[in-house]
Amino acid sequence: MTFASLGLIDPLLRTLEALDYRTPTPVQSKAIPLLLKGRDILASAQTGSGKTAAFVLPLLQRLLQEGPSVASNSLRALVLVPTRELAEQVHDSVRSYGQHLPLRSYAVYGGVSINPQMMALRKGVDVLVATPGRLLDLYRQNAVKFAQLQILVLDEADRMLDLGFARELDELFCALPKKRQTLLFSATFSDPIRQMAGELLRDPASVEVSPRNTAAKSVRQWLIPVDKKRKSELLLELIGSRGWDNLLVFAKTRKGVEQLVTELQLAGLAADSIHGDKPQPARLRALQRFKDGEVGILVATDVAARGLDIDDLPRVVNLDLPIVAEDYVHRIGRTGRAGSTGEAVSLVCADEVDQLAAIETLIGQVIERRDEPGFIPDHRVPQTAPGGQVLKKPKKPKPAKAVPGKSKVHLGSWFEEGEKPKVRAVRQMPRLGDGPGPKKKR
Repeated sequence: MTFASLGLIDPLLRTLEALDYRTPTPVQSKAIPLLLKGRDILASAQTGSGKTAAFVLPLLQRLLQEGPSVASNSLRALVLVPTRELAEQVHDSVRSYGQHLPLRSYAVYGGVSINPQMMALRKGVDVLVATPGRLLDLYRQNAVKFAQLQILVLDEADRMLDLGFARELDELFCALPKKRQTLLFSATFSDPIRQMAGELLRDPASVEVSPRNTAAKSVRQWLIPVDKKRKSELLLELIGSRGWDNLLVFAKTRKGVEQLVTELQLAGLAADSIHGDKPQPARLRALQRFKDGEVGILVATDVAARGLDIDDLPRVVNLDLPIVAEDYVHRIGRTGRAGSTGEAVSLVCADEVDQLAAIETLIGQVIERRDEPGFIPDHRVPQTAPGGQVLKKPKKPKPAKAVPGKSKVHLGSWFEEGEKPKVRAVRQMPRLGDGPGPKKKR
């Protein structure tokens, strides 16, 4: 199958040829013809499978062929994403695929000044990529209007709900025209998301090119049990002994990210960070430095779990397991993309066994364990079983309670039943105040 057979127009085909896109991926093969027909779609596919091109290419073609020119402060297609990094990533794809088309695009998100964004929207844009919070701010200030909206795309909708955007999404959906084409794309779909899709989509086509919530087969997964306090020490050992470089490391908290970056830099390693407390320009700069090879290690929270498209990233390390099991799939999906292979290594302590079991339930496999000499944990990580079950150790029997009036020496093993000597109870000495005479007041 070729891109031409999917019904794409010549300008897009020439761009794809220049980008060396030869054969459509499964999700592209199934989704593009449906989108060109105007169908609503609920599409699920693994990370790195070409989901962005699957909706951007037909979206650009429909905008070019249908509808009037965009008016001031208006837009014709809206792509909602959960994070700033993903907004930039998707917008880069829109500009790349539409480089030979007379269409305008823009991206808006928080963390930067709103005034330049308001100025840019005055001329109107054909495609707007946005995070929900900033888009709602612009709408409330009449900087953006939805009357001309033809196509709505929710990319990683499950993550938007995880980040607490439910209220913003409800308000935005009320402001959008009901007559539109709606597309939901993600690598993972929870049951609540599918319920929301049922309310938003009209007679949707379902596209699933892999089992729900599965990790990419191109990523080799394994874990190392280790005590929590020795995780950063183990990471430094692995980097030094195995020659790891070009490494993306995920930590649970912003504080943990900065602590690890400090330790790596003190060890003489070039490292940078991405997390929610960091200004957006600094986050983009850190990502670009990592892509350019100026720093070999990028440490991030889950804001970087989705949308980061890094060429030939060989390895992802989970310093901490994510709280939400689906985020594990997205984290390790940063490697092993576009047909290449990758490796995902998790450093797991005993406190994380429930998270580990939830992840293994989600992906339908037990992750291989490898002990690292010198780092065998004092607090062992309980074994898990297929289906994410934690195999708990049998409880030790409690010691027998002493029975009043009986000797602590058990004679039953020394005598037959009829030969046990009669033992008189030893008379206890009276306590002070228990004897004859007036008792002392207590």
